[in-house]
Amino acid sequence: METDTIQIQNDSGVLTITLNRPKANAFTTEMAKALTKIFKDAGRDNDVRVVLLTGTGRMFSAGQDVSEFGDSGERSFRAHLQATYNPMILAMRNLEKPIIGAINGAVAGASLGIALACDLRIAADTARFVVGFLGIGLAPDSAVSLLLPTLIGLGRAAEAVFTNDAIDAENALAWGLVNRVVPADDLQAAAAEWAATLARGPIHAMGLAKRDFNRAVLPNVAEVLDYEAHNQEIAGKRAEHKEGVAAFREKREPNYS
Repeated sequence: METDTIQIQNDSGVLTITLNRPKANAFTTEMAKALTKIFKDAGRDNDVRVVLLTGTGRMFSAGQDVSEFGDSGERSFRAHLQATYNPMILAMRNLEKPIIGAINGAVAGASLGIALACDLRIAADTARFVVGFLGIGLAPDSAVSLLLPTLIGLGRAAEAVFTNDAIDAENALAWGLVNRVVPADDLQAAAAEWAATLARGPIHAMGLAKRDFNRAVLPNVAEVLDYEAHNQEIAGKRAEHKEGVAAFREKREPNYS
């Protein structure tokens, strides 16, 4: 299901998915739904052995395009998450084929959850990981509250969430957030080579191993996604979110006092 904003190409069993919505590859609702369908279709396609997810330009993705919501205060964050990122994260974790995230630049918000839901991550040395949600007065969603502390520990995750400070590629590698870091100019070639190597391996056994990992480490991912959506509904109705969005649009520091 290729669209103008998502490009797909299958080369020798490696399905490369490229986010292509300049300049920040921010997600719309339809883009999120399309990506979910691509992951589900990949699970049914015997010609797909490995999935490689990346972005165009200098950003992997800025997450949800907040401008899509307009100024209406009537939207339901819970309903939005249930229609977009929650099924996407579940589709990624339930896909019994390896998913490699080639993180070509900055990643924030819901797209951080997408990157963390990949089985393996290779990052450009220019990549930066920002939780992002608290920048507009929201709580984490897209399984960030589960996947981030699972990978880097609760203390580091809490600091990243509360401060909204970026995690650079060097620390991401040292903390286990990514598996490999390469020069930015080498990223796509290195990621493609890694994906091709995996594609020649025992993919069905890898799928069973992924099923094991889900049971051993992430058995409650569906419940966490649902609870995040519940809390996001609360956060989205509060004055902090309104101030955060206003500050973001006006390009100023928010005043939460």
